[in-house]
Amino acid sequence: MRRTVAIAGASGFIGSYFRRRFVAEGWVVRTVGRDTSADAQWHDDGAITKALDGAELLVNLAGRSVNCRYNERHRREILDSRVLTTRALGRAVAACAEPPRTWINSSTGTIYRHADDEPQSEASGELGSGFSVDVARAWEHELAAASVPDTRKVPLRIAIVLGAGGVMSPLRNLARLGLGGYMGHGTQKFSWIHVEDLFRTVLFVHEHTELTGPVNAATPYPVDNRELMSLVRQSMGVPFGIPTPAWLLEAGAILIRTQTELVLKSRWVEPRKLLDAGFAFEHPTLAGALNQIAEGRAERSLTQSPPQPNAHPHNRPFSRTLAHITRR
Repeated sequence: MRRTVAIAGASGFIGSYFRRRFVAEGWVVRTVGRDTSADAQWHDDGAITKALDGAELLVNLAGRSVNCRYNERHRREILDSRVLTTRALGRAVAACAEPPRTWINSSTGTIYRHADDEPQSEASGELGSGFSVDVARAWEHELAAASVPDTRKVPLRIAIVLGAGGVMSPLRNLARLGLGGYMGHGTQKFSWIHVEDLFRTVLFVHEHTELTGPVNAATPYPVDNRELMSLVRQSMGVPFGIPTPAWLLEAGAILIRTQTELVLKSRWVEPRKLLDAGFAFEHPTLAGALNQIAEGRAERSLTQSPPQPNAHPHNRPFSRTLAHITRR
């Protein structure tokens, strides 16, 4: 019998990738979201319950992008898109005759404090403060509050996700403005994970029932902002970038309608539970991950259109291969 997974928020970058990969692995995929093409929409508890009933795995990826200015309306949308969807899934799982064995709910590595001194593991990491952390706390609290005794609930604290389908627009836009040098002190850590390793993490957590509580999803080899921005400039063909003090970066962030937190906060997320459980990353280093993504894009383009001048895989813009999910 084919295995069944329910994916909430399947229309975004990560959700679309997960849907393709689960299908390729032979799973039946049911979806919950805003699109009319989904098997269930958020306003219909009965349809959500039907989509979840009999699925062995539930993966919730729903959440509004945080790449915006944090005005009052955007703050409410960011919070509600995480808390209310998690609450709806909790009601649906509780109503299932055959509920999922595992419920993996997105969370974010941004829940930890600004850390450029030591990595933040699940056991030793210190939670931070501010709006983004408050959202992450509320998100995880809503998952914990769901009364679903037959379902193992795991908040997945995801770092920034890299893959061929998305962009990390704040850094690209800042580089385009000439602010593509290191930012602030340049020592802030950039924790990330390749989208394929994130998919493999979800399967790994589902199969390893001993994993409980929050699980960090990030490569064990983060980079600092200096190395990151060097790669971004190289990918865009920008020969240099002016090092940007925090005050000037804030002015640039206002112009492109984003938050400096996305580039100034030091995210040093350690995947201690995954490593201790024996998880092996296919793409542990940033250079290797970006090369793999660029080569994959080049191979696809050769089957879709004639080659363009200067279209060697290593000349393709790495920045178009980066994706920021919520949160992280």
